[in-house]
Amino acid sequence: MIKRVVYFFGEGKHARRRRQLFYLALVLIVIADFLVFREPAEYLWDRLPGWSAVYGFGSCVLLIFVSKFLGHQAGLMRREDYYD
Repeated sequence: MIKRVVYFFGEGKHARRRRQLFYLALVLIVIADFLVFREPAEYLWDRLPGWSAVYGFGSCVLLIFVSKFLGHQAGLMRREDYYD
């Protein structure tokens, strides 16, 4: 069983199916966000359906771009043979 799961996520020929499952999971998360009771929300944007999913996705993308910038442009990343 675990061999099949590892094979599914490791092989390139399953990329299209993995992408479809990823999009399905995103749609289900946004749909589930419409079912949450939002009455005690403190801010206006907390009451918007889908806000948590959009905010979480945007935060992850921003974190990736900032870390790439710091690694490549700010000089934090070194070559593999730097300490040799």
